[in-house]
Amino acid sequence: MNIIEIIDKKKEKKELSKEEIEYFISGYTKGEILDYQAAALIMAICINGMNEDEILAMTLAMANSGEKLDLSGISEIVIDKHSTGRSWR
Repeated sequence: MNIIEIIDKKKEKKELSKEEIEYFISGYTKGEILDYQAAALIMAICINGMNEDEILAMTLAMANSGEKLDLSGISEIVIDKHSTGRSWR
């Protein structure tokens, strides 16, 4: 796969495959895809959007790109809250 072809594909408003999205996330997290290439793809995505299949593939690729915390040893209900840290006034 080639990141330039993936950028061009999204720039042309075409749907990215699950494999292309996984290639992008994997390559970026390994440092194989450069910041300016990632920025170009993200800009194409911002302009042209993603369909539900692309969003799902991107979400799963991102979730699977890092370490996962094993909470199976906890028998109680666990609640997790995320915040941007920004306070709104």
